Amino acid sequence: MFFPDIKNILLIQLGDIGDVVWAVPTFWAVKSAYPQARLSLLLREGSACLVEADPAVDEVIEVRKYRGRLPERWRGQFRFLRDFRSRRFDLVIDLRADERGAFMARLSGAPYRVAQYYDGLSCWRNPSFTHLVRPAERITVPAIGAAAQSLRIVWELGMAAPATVPRLWLRPEVSDRVRALLKEERIGDLSGWCSLNPFSRWSYKELACGKWVEIIDWLWDEFGMAVVIVGSAAERKKAAELAAACTGQVFNLAGRTSLVELAGVLSLSRLHIGVDSAAPHIAAAVGTATVTVYGPSDWRDWAPRGEQHRVIAAEGACVPCHRQGCDNSHVSKCLENLAPERMKNTLREVLTAGKMPAKL
Repeated sequence: MFFPDIKNILLIQLGDIGDVVWAVPTFWAVKSAYPQARLSLLLREGSACLVEADPAVDEVIEVRKYRGRLPERWRGQFRFLRDFRSRRFDLVIDLRADERGAFMARLSGAPYRVAQYYDGLSCWRNPSFTHLVRPAERITVPAIGAAAQSLRIVWELGMAAPATVPRLWLRPEVSDRVRALLKEERIGDLSGWCSLNPFSRWSYKELACGKWVEIIDWLWDEFGMAVVIVGSAAERKKAAELAAACTGQVFNLAGRTSLVELAGVLSLSRLHIGVDSAAPHIAAAVGTATVTVYGPSDWRDWAPRGEQHRVIAAEGACVPCHRQGCDNSHVSKCLENLAPERMKNTLREVLTAGKMPAKL
């Protein structure tokens, strides 16, 4: 399907950070189909910095949360929506199945508005679009990972993807700031180190702190490899407590980086280790090997693809259950029962395989 006279395109991806990373191949598919067009993205607040340097992207618009008193919030929202409407997009493609994207697509006034058809949503969601696609079942997520979730929409429009593996670009100034931070923390003096994200927005995806202490100390004792803990500012205190319990060499960068600077840190790591969160997706997209622990969530849907990426999946007849912990407790017994020895075996295989490039 070809849309004529397309000069201004908007892609809507109002998901989490991992969703944005996995959508990068779709950005390139659309840009390749309409190289003459200006490509804009509509993302949630805070995600823009990850894709601003992407050569396929001309502009990133963030849906912000306006603060202050109610009249101030209304004025801010009105100005945003007025500016958004004035951009006069020719083609809008919503990459998710929710009402927010449908509202923004309809508000855009674009003559062509595309999304995937879904049953069971509000009565106005599907009619908000001029074209609805029903991807063929043969396009499955396990084949290429979560990139398929948005790629299969544009594939139905006849757009080919130059690549199906996400890649993130970093501006030179970001890399310079990251190297300065590593030098300040004396991490830049190390011959090799790995990054670790032991935290998730959802606690039912996390391992007990004691297991990470054992892994960190083992990495130092057996491989002489230091660990750099990454995370948000809200997680810095927990990261400090974890670091204090270790005898191995460990550094705490939780809360010390912006999101794009986190990508820069991960790009210099020899290996990224952690739980199911945004960090493994970012690490893989900047070319770093990953080892990721999965419990109730399904690694077959979300794990990075490629020989350099490994998964440690919790065991049990109920895994993956897709629930928020056992009995809605936000604690996953499958992760409680995951033996550190299993994690060590996988890490040993990765670290002795000789396939990880040196990071300078």
